[in-house]
Amino acid sequence: MTLPPAMAIPRRDWFDRVVALAETRRSPKGTPYGDILIYIHGFNTAQSVVLERHRLIRAGLESLGYKGAVISFDWPSADSALNYLDDRTDAKLTALRLVSDAIAPLSRYIQQGCEISTHVLAHSMGAYVLREALDDADDRREIAATGWTLNQVMICSGDISADSMGTTAKSSSLYRRSVRVTNYQNPFDSVLSISNVKRVGVSPRVGRIGLPPSAPQKAVNVDVGLYFDTFRADFVGAFPDHNFYFQSPQFLKDVYLTLLGEIDRDAIPTRIRRDGRLYLRPDR
Repeated sequence: MTLPPAMAIPRRDWFDRVVALAETRRSPKGTPYGDILIYIHGFNTAQSVVLERHRLIRAGLESLGYKGAVISFDWPSADSALNYLDDRTDAKLTALRLVSDAIAPLSRYIQQGCEISTHVLAHSMGAYVLREALDDADDRREIAATGWTLNQVMICSGDISADSMGTTAKSSSLYRRSVRVTNYQNPFDSVLSISNVKRVGVSPRVGRIGLPPSAPQKAVNVDVGLYFDTFRADFVGAFPDHNFYFQSPQFLKDVYLTLLGEIDRDAIPTRIRRDGRLYLRPDR
């Protein structure tokens, strides 16, 4: 949900509106139920692109039957490919705002008995923002003491070290505070390639090579390479191997089915299993 400057409202009122949009039903006792999906963008993403992708996510999910709210968490990333390290510093600082602007208010609502499920779709360096935010939240006593969880956390082209996504201290809060973590990896992702000049010295990324064997049971890895390689000509814009997700009906359907949480991860019909690995099914 985006409001133009002329319609700016106090933060608490805005959050109330988001929860109202998220509500899809009420229990016999009047408890609201519903869903909020938070989209967190990545490195080198202009605000116009964030808004475009927000609209694609919302339209794609709503066409499948999603009735909850979709909101975007914007953070100050440079609109230049030369600012990778600066953006990474900004991402870590911005994680503090994700705690104060989203996680803390959410935890207060949960304390009040609100049954709104909150999900996250994090793209590229947005996954780093999310992980740092959850780690910081667990360091804040007033937030950590609240029994809150994110429901479905989905990471696509995650710009995080693959090794750190195992059972390590770096990712412990991410896993502890999530019901399920789904990682979408694309082995054709050139942006996350070690050979990319701006990424010299950076370890292999989870969005390119996938989750390590030490990842906990609640984590699932979905290889989108077979799908992307089959339909790569369909995707337009800069670095489609890194950004195609927002244009892909098949990916958005997989996200939708993941949000529902009604089907086992191995049985979601947008996926196939080959040689012990899950792949995004190469269908239109």
